[in-house]
Amino acid sequence: MPHLFPYKWNLSDGYPAKGIKKTDYNVFGTFICGGGSTMGYKLAGFNHLGGVEIDKKVAEVYNTNHKPKYLYIEDLRHFNKRNDLPSELYSLDFLDGSPPCSTFSMAGSREKAWGKEKQFREGQKMQTLDDLVFVYCETILKLLPKVFLLENVKGIIQGNAKLYSKQIVKILSEKYNIQVFCLNAASMGVPQKRERVFFIGHKKEYCLPKLKLEFNEKAIPFKQVASNTTKTDTFIEHSEKYTHYWQKAKKGSTVGLFHASCKRLDENDVCYTIGAQGGYNHFHHSKCRQLSNNEVCMVGTYPLDYNFTDLTWHYLIGMSVPPVMTAQIANQIRVQWLDKITSK
Repeated sequence: MPHLFPYKWNLSDGYPAKGIKKTDYNVFGTFICGGGSTMGYKLAGFNHLGGVEIDKKVAEVYNTNHKPKYLYIEDLRHFNKRNDLPSELYSLDFLDGSPPCSTFSMAGSREKAWGKEKQFREGQKMQTLDDLVFVYCETILKLLPKVFLLENVKGIIQGNAKLYSKQIVKILSEKYNIQVFCLNAASMGVPQKRERVFFIGHKKEYCLPKLKLEFNEKAIPFKQVASNTTKTDTFIEHSEKYTHYWQKAKKGSTVGLFHASCKRLDENDVCYTIGAQGGYNHFHHSKCRQLSNNEVCMVGTYPLDYNFTDLTWHYLIGMSVPPVMTAQIANQIRVQWLDKITSK
């Protein structure tokens, strides 16, 4: 049975995905990065208006590929203070946001980084990251969309970070009915084991039934993604001294290379999460090399013809929500909620 949304696709294929009906629902994004979520909404038939992004270089890539109607290159804190926003943004069907999640990751600093300023990239503004979930809550209450989505890592509902989750729900519960989901992209037709938490809510006035998000698409093992690389499909192949250690590692296990934990993939299993390192610590199952650009695109469900300009493919994809993951969730919210709102 074919997947609802393809993991191998091109921007030139157009929107929405084949078999998906185009809608008039407007969505606006925050922390839009390279446009992973943006493409997901477009694949699901939504009209994406643009969004807010603090990183100028990333915003340029976004603008190149998406030509948004609205693009605010600034801190969301500044956006929230604006009194010059177009009326269209105060009547949104959907507001989307994925606040930076490194401070909640179980692999990160967590509590040690809470309240401290951090800089993601050279040239980007220093900012505290753990409170950005609450800054986004302010955006939701400013724009009051029919439906909102807040995406983050699984770590936000674990340990002391549970307090953040409870506070998010508390802040928004006066206006919205909220549900919290922990979902794995591998069950949605994404060739990647990526568990993420989603806070999803609709305005209380709509009195809608609870959202059901159950995805059971067939898992996509890495061998379906592994490509025969070409001169244009770049990757890094490592020398013999590293190959010796790589050969000792069993497939699907960790390799101690470059003073870091590098994962040798199993061709019969789904790829590990592509994170902020963008797959640099992922190694091919049969060759001592990192994943190629095309392989990372397919694992991250990015289009193969995406224009990354001078930014690294791996980094941008690792920082983005996989388009197919967003498309699957957005499609269900459209069917179960938005279609019911407009039919009333």
